[in-house]
Amino acid sequence: MRKDRKVAIYVRVSTKDQSVGMQLNDLERYSRERGFKVFKVYQDNGVSGTKESRPALSELMNDAKKRKFDIVLVWRFDRFARSTKHLVNALYEFRNLGIDFISYQENIDTSSPLGEAIFTIISAISKLERDIIAERVKGGLRKAKANGKKLGRPKNDVNTDKVNGYRKQDKSIRQIASEMSLSRGTVERTLKMYC
Repeated sequence: MRKDRKVAIYVRVSTKDQSVGMQLNDLERYSRERGFKVFKVYQDNGVSGTKESRPALSELMNDAKKRKFDIVLVWRFDRFARSTKHLVNALYEFRNLGIDFISYQENIDTSSPLGEAIFTIISAISKLERDIIAERVKGGLRKAKANGKKLGRPKNDVNTDKVNGYRKQDKSIRQIASEMSLSRGTVERTLKMYC
């Protein structure tokens, strides 16, 4: 691995009273020891790992797409990814961009043969996870159907005569929807189908 490569460091803590200091110390020391040049530290403070939107992580991903650095360095997987699926998707994106990923605590480096193997294993586990969830959903739907449950959104029984009557009184779609506690879309579809 070249020594002059640019590294993006990502750190995160879940609450405002926690500090990223320990993560930063380890990652900056690791970068120095390997001769990496720190491009930028991306830091999310007081942001839960389960949140879809994390400002610093979003900025890191945008900069990755512009290929501003060669490596993403994190303290641990769970500081970076909110789920196995999220991790795998990010790793695939980095791979396509030619960016390596290093997790300091887990000692995983996707540029090494071992890191590549672990990436493959994580991908397989993620696929297995998705398949298990899909099978559970399908099984639940089959069971519900066998027990006589009706599936899908409940049909809204619309009194078409009443809708037509209101329309003939020159009421607007919004007024009809309000009067009959329906959505505007339902009123519009009813008028198209029956008028």
